[in-house]
Amino acid sequence: MKINWNDKYNTIAVYTFLTCGAIALAITAISRFGVLVGVFSQIFGILTPFVYGGVLAYLLNPMLVAIEKRLLPKLFGKYLKLKPKTLRGVSVLLTFLVAALLLAVFFMIVIPQVAVSVMGLVNRIPAFIGSLEQIFSIIVSHLPDAEILPDAVVTRLEEITKELLQSAYSYMTSLVPVLFTYTSKVTTSLLNLVVGVIISIYMLLSKERFFAQIKKVLYALFPSGVVNQTMEIAHQSNRTFIGFISGKILDSAIIGVLCFICMTLFGMPSAMLVSVIVGFTNVIPYFGPFIGAFPSALIILLDDPIMAFWFLLFILVLQQFDGNILGPKILGDSTGLSAFWVIFSIMLFGGLFGFIGMVIGVPTFSVIYSLFRTFINYRLRKKSMSQQTSDYASEHNRML
Repeated sequence: MKINWNDKYNTIAVYTFLTCGAIALAITAISRFGVLVGVFSQIFGILTPFVYGGVLAYLLNPMLVAIEKRLLPKLFGKYLKLKPKTLRGVSVLLTFLVAALLLAVFFMIVIPQVAVSVMGLVNRIPAFIGSLEQIFSIIVSHLPDAEILPDAVVTRLEEITKELLQSAYSYMTSLVPVLFTYTSKVTTSLLNLVVGVIISIYMLLSKERFFAQIKKVLYALFPSGVVNQTMEIAHQSNRTFIGFISGKILDSAIIGVLCFICMTLFGMPSAMLVSVIVGFTNVIPYFGPFIGAFPSALIILLDDPIMAFWFLLFILVLQQFDGNILGPKILGDSTGLSAFWVIFSIMLFGGLFGFIGMVIGVPTFSVIYSLFRTFINYRLRKKSMSQQTSDYASEHNRML
């Protein structure tokens, strides 16, 4: 018997069946949530090299475009008579050579000095503990009412101070053996990274083909208007992300170099270690300079307390220079967010995803904010209403 799918009751039956099936799947997913999380975690672990490769290809793509479209044609001009596929291969090779050269310079110059600074810091901790004990004893001995303090109380305070400092020293000295216990994880991560590099090479060599395949699938599954709008959103998101991330990396590198030069000129201790911390944390907007300033000040405090005070003043000046001159010059208005929404996005994504969330939170929220603003303006146009925010500020609101 042929089923009449246009019949009212048959349609209701089909929708009821699909709804019950969706509810059953939802209940099963909720009841076996732990199993699903484990499955997704396992899948993500297997696909980790592809994640590394995609991120690496995305970060290196601007350099590849600059080499392929601008550098090589400018250097060789009309003498550059290579087939597009050969030109892409040469450009990818040069891109990875430049990236490898930058990493080699970093590891050859920065890492050894950072290691020396860390070892010196660990060696200075016992002397610092002894100095604190002497200072504490001197303070207690010069108290005007020191005689009313029971000796047991003073002794206990000294013991507590010594225990705290010894605990801090033990924690720092135990970091080295802890690192060795994670050798297996480090090895796995390095293997995933190597495979990720290989995958990123394939992605960069055939990026146009990958994009064409994605668009082909989208046009086959969805209406053309939806796909065109999706492509526009993707291009806008890409411009926001790559503009912010590449600009912030350049900005942080300049801040780290300036910090090292100034600390060396002023004779501050652990200049390289502190500069790496300041430059690394500066990737985080707004909070980055202060996140890096406090541990750096503690490191300097172990060597010279007075210099730690001057370092904090120097970081304050450096942060003002970065926030008002260098940062706007490099980044411009790449996100289009006000200071309030920048802080909101950092707190939200940082709380959800940690350090990575604090780095990508601003460009991610910028895309979400832009999409929401576009949707709101579209709805207002449909109602023939004004899209200007100022038109919705009543006299009562202006007086608040």
